[in-house]
Amino acid sequence: MYDTLIIGAGHNGLIAAAYLAKAGRKVCVLERRDVLGGCATTEELHPGFRFSPAAYVVSLLLPEIIDDLRLREHGYEVLRRDPSSISFDGNGNHLVLGHDAEKNHESIARFSARDAEALPKYERMLTRIAERIEPLLRTVPLQVPTPDRATGLTKKVATLLDGARTANLLKNLLYDDPGAMEVLTGAADRILNRWFESDLLKATLATDAIIGAFHAPSSPGSAYVLLHHVMGAAGGARGVWGYIRGGMGGLAAALRKVCDELGVEIRTGVTVERILVEDGAACGVMTSAGKVRARSVASNIDANNTLVKMLDPTHLPDGFVERVKAIDYASASGKINLALDGVPDFGIDPRLLRGTIHTTPDIAYIERAHQDAINGSYSREPVLEMTMPSIVDDTLAPPGRHVMSIFVQYAPYHLSDGRRWDDEKQAWIDTCLDTLQRFAPDIRRRILFTHALTPVDLERTYGLTGGNIMQGAMHLHQLGPARPLLGWSDHRTPVERLYLCGAASHPGGGVMGACGRNAAREILKDL
Repeated sequence: MYDTLIIGAGHNGLIAAAYLAKAGRKVCVLERRDVLGGCATTEELHPGFRFSPAAYVVSLLLPEIIDDLRLREHGYEVLRRDPSSISFDGNGNHLVLGHDAEKNHESIARFSARDAEALPKYERMLTRIAERIEPLLRTVPLQVPTPDRATGLTKKVATLLDGARTANLLKNLLYDDPGAMEVLTGAADRILNRWFESDLLKATLATDAIIGAFHAPSSPGSAYVLLHHVMGAAGGARGVWGYIRGGMGGLAAALRKVCDELGVEIRTGVTVERILVEDGAACGVMTSAGKVRARSVASNIDANNTLVKMLDPTHLPDGFVERVKAIDYASASGKINLALDGVPDFGIDPRLLRGTIHTTPDIAYIERAHQDAINGSYSREPVLEMTMPSIVDDTLAPPGRHVMSIFVQYAPYHLSDGRRWDDEKQAWIDTCLDTLQRFAPDIRRRILFTHALTPVDLERTYGLTGGNIMQGAMHLHQLGPARPLLGWSDHRTPVERLYLCGAASHPGGGVMGACGRNAAREILKDL
C-alpha cells in the first residue's frame, strides 16, 4: 500500500510527490495522459518542432524548490530573455524593455521622458510589496471557521496564531506603503494611469494584470494579478521571465528524474474514475486499470473535478457540493502554436524578438477586447502575447525554422447565441492571424503548421473546468483563506486524508510549485 496517491502529474503533483518521497514516504503518481507536466509540457506536434502547447514561460517557480530538489543537477535550465519584451503600437513605433536600465530609459524616453524616470520607481514600489507578500505564498493561509469545518482547541489556537501573523504582516505592509491596499484590491488601470502617460508603456504593463483572467485592467482586483506576475525570480531576477531549455516540459523531465531517484512510482495513461472512501477517510482510487489503495490521496486537479466528479457526494457535508459548484471558473484564454519556416518580418532586427511580443497599443484596446468577451464573443481585435523561444533555444526547431506561441485574450468559454467553439475555432484562429498580420505581413506564408487550443480544448485536454488555466479565477474572493473555499485553505477537504495539491489551492496558478510543496508539508503532518 502507498502512503500517498497523487492524481495528476502536473508540476505541483510531481513536486508534492518528490517532497513526500524525500521524507521517506511511498508515493505513486497517476496521470491520465501519456506526457508529464500537466499544462507545462513539451510536445512534438509537428515533425522536428517541439512546442510548449499551454504554459510557455517561467518565473514564479520558488527558488527553494529548485534547490531542495536539485533541479539544476537534473537538467533544469532557465534561458534568460533579453530584451524581455517588445511592443508595437501599429503606427511604426515600438518599445523595447530588457534588463539594462539605461537602455530601458532610452527606449521609454522616446515616448515620454517622465515615464522613463518613473519606471524604476514603479518597479521598486511593486518589489517592496511583493517582498512583504511572498512569505504568505510559502505557508498555509489563515483558516476562517465555517459551519462545515469542525475544529478542536489545538486548531483554533493555530488559527488565532496564523491570524495574528497575517494581520501583523499586513499591518506592517500598509504602514510602510499605504498604497499597497490599492495594489492588493484595486484596478490596474488606475495605478498605471497615475504612474505613466505613455499609452504603449501602460498597455505593455497592463497585460500582466489580465493574463489568464476574465477581467479588464479597469476591473477591481486586476492590480493583484499584475503583482502576482512580478513576484517570481526563477528567470534570474525578480519579475524576469525566462524560457526553460527544451520547452516547458524541461521542468517535468527534471522532476521525473528527481522522483525516480527518490523511488516515486509514476504511471501514465491511467484515468482516475473515482476516489475511494472508507470510514470517512480516503483510502485509494478506482482507475481505468483497477483499484489502487493508499493511506492518503492528493489531487493535483481542480476542486470541481476532484470533489464533484470523482467523489460520492454522500461523503461531503450538506451543501458542500453546491459551494464547490459555485467556484468561479470563468475563463477567456486560448492558445495558438505555430511552426514557422523563418522569423516573421516585424520590420525590426530579429534579435529584438527574444522576449514577449505585444501588439496592444493602449489600455482602451484591451477594454474593447474584454467587452467583446462580456458580450459572448471572442475579441474582434484580440490581445496577443507572443513568444518565439526557438530564437533563444535551438533545441525546439530545425535550423532556420521557429516555433511561435500566441496566448490569446479574450476567448470566453461560453459563446452567445448557442454558438459552439468546435464550429467557431477556425474563424477565431483567422481573427488572431488577421490581427498579427498587421504587424508581420508575411506571417501566413511563414506558417507550416497550426495548433490551437480554445477554452473548450483546454478543458478537454488538461481537465481544466471552464478552460480556466488557474484552476479557479484569481479574484480576491478566491484567494488566500478563500482558496478554494473559506474554511478549507489548508489543502485538506471534508474527507479525511483527501487533499488538494494543485493550483486550485493557495496560492493559486502559475508555474510556481508552492501548492505542491505546501500540500506535501500538510500531508506529512497528518501521516
